[in-house]
Amino acid sequence: MTKITRHFGALCLAGALAASGASAQSNLTAETASPGNSPHVSVLYLAEVASEAGVANLQVQEGQTLTNSVLNVAEGRTDISSMPLILGFLLEKGRGPYSKQGEKGAELAANLRALYPYNAGAYGLIALESEGIDSWDKLKGKNVWNGPPRGAALVNARQAIVLASGLKDGDDYTGHQANWGQLPTTLVDGSMDAFVFPLTFPSARATTMQAAGNVVIVSTPKDTFESESYQNIFKAPGNVPIVVKWEDMGYEDGKGIRLVSEDGTFRGLGTAFTDVVNKSMPFETAKGLVAAYIANLDRLKAKTPYMKNVGLAELTPELSGFCGVNPVKYHPGAVAAWEEAGYTVPDCAKE
Repeated sequence: MTKITRHFGALCLAGALAASGASAQSNLTAETASPGNSPHVSVLYLAEVASEAGVANLQVQEGQTLTNSVLNVAEGRTDISSMPLILGFLLEKGRGPYSKQGEKGAELAANLRALYPYNAGAYGLIALESEGIDSWDKLKGKNVWNGPPRGAALVNARQAIVLASGLKDGDDYTGHQANWGQLPTTLVDGSMDAFVFPLTFPSARATTMQAAGNVVIVSTPKDTFESESYQNIFKAPGNVPIVVKWEDMGYEDGKGIRLVSEDGTFRGLGTAFTDVVNKSMPFETAKGLVAAYIANLDRLKAKTPYMKNVGLAELTPELSGFCGVNPVKYHPGAVAAWEEAGYTVPDCAKE
């Protein structure tokens, strides 16, 4: 794992990050996902830089179910949470995991404000070279791990497979689901023929799989990715396009990981994320948090290589997932921090 994650792992398990002296102005609570992904790293990084800047000390709870964490922020029980943007839409509409909220969901969604954008990687096909799967069509008749038992990840993985190959779970291949915590074992135990899930670049999941042999990563074909049907999925809330050249993916030629792409470029469906707060957070607190986040982005990228490829500071609606049907806007304090740092925040993403 990266330095930032190792540095904070014990502190998070202890329930809090230590204060950096008496200069910190407030104590805040934060919730995030399990280790090994950009939402987890993002919140821990925020905890580090906010403490150093004297803005706040964050008590971080990791390994949380984000549907619940987002609700906690909306209801004022938690200060900060990682959030896939799709959850803001679902909460506003009272759908999916928030169906019990009904019309109240819109009121709760109106309490959410974003700090900054990023993504959780792009859906790709990954398999051991020994399986001989070097195209999406070759998933036919195979056992494919395609996500946890329920949620947006499973829906998106199935959608990515249908769009790239026309194959449907249960009819053309056998989809298998398990909790994310079981994935590291499944990657190397030989029980699956292939996997379709979000990949960051470089990906700890790909390097974990290398323990069982050489690995192939299959991009969505360029013609498919650029087709009208595939581009339409980016109009849905929380979906963003991700395009990364091989030389920027963090791997080396001949070192056990190979990209299958007609032009040496990975293309895939990405999941837009943000870290959210309640609209009641004071302007200066939100501004201070985001200012510290922005000021240290180079350090974040150096400590965690895959964070170079997750859309940090990418504020355009097309690549961040904001605006359109996404109801969540940036906190006014966050807007001020971004603009003072020289970035342009789209008007559609402001209150």
